[in-house]
Amino acid sequence: MGFFDAFKKKQCSICGGEIGLLSNRKLEDGNMCKTCAAKLSPFFSDRRSSTVEQIKEQLVYREANKEAVERFHTTLSLGRDMKVLIDEDAGKFMVTRARNLKDANPDVMDFSQVTGVDMDIEEDTDEEKHKDNEGKYVSFNPPRYKYSYDFNMVIRVNHPYFDQICFQLNPSAVETNPENAVPALRKPDPRRNRDYLEYEAMGREIKQTLTSARRRVREEAQAAAAPQRAVTCPWCGATTTPDSAGCCEYCGGAVNA
Repeated sequence: MGFFDAFKKKQCSICGGEIGLLSNRKLEDGNMCKTCAAKLSPFFSDRRSSTVEQIKEQLVYREANKEAVERFHTTLSLGRDMKVLIDEDAGKFMVTRARNLKDANPDVMDFSQVTGVDMDIEEDTDEEKHKDNEGKYVSFNPPRYKYSYDFNMVIRVNHPYFDQICFQLNPSAVETNPENAVPALRKPDPRRNRDYLEYEAMGREIKQTLTSARRRVREEAQAAAAPQRAVTCPWCGATTTPDSAGCCEYCGGAVNA
């Protein structure tokens, strides 16, 4: 390969278009333009180890996902910046910070795809220093520290193109030290901070909502798959196998009423 061959424009293995000089996205067995890359799921991270065929399959899924987004009806919104949007009637959810859902095309998932939810509160400690007579930054005596916190969510899912959704609840760090306060000799209790409590409660609500919904959907699926036993209808006295609504197949009365 000559020196200038490295600067020749490549062809996208997905759409066939020409790839700009700094716009190539390498695949295991080909190249992809940034336009095609932008259509992939935002939670997908295995591009470099994916084949051209695998990327094409994902783009077919992403195109079909647009219809799921159009049918999605938000009944519950959790979060402030990055949000967990929930369609309780359809048993589906999505995670996005986009206002225009049609353009963003966030992945629509079933409650049953959730395998676990965790919240990790990350603490960051920074020592405060001041300039001495020589202009050097030195520690206070006793040392003073600033404490800040980030609230990180991990939603683990059973999905063909990614296995977890990671995002931060707070758009900026939550600092527990009030301004212009005399530094304490010991670390202040972060739970005395209103923002800390708000994001902590927000994370817990997301975890509880998704795990409860997942459990309910799976219990309903197990109940529906369980074989029905014949019982005596209290209304007509017939021996009947209740239908999916728990009603007598002969008179329609509620067997378990």
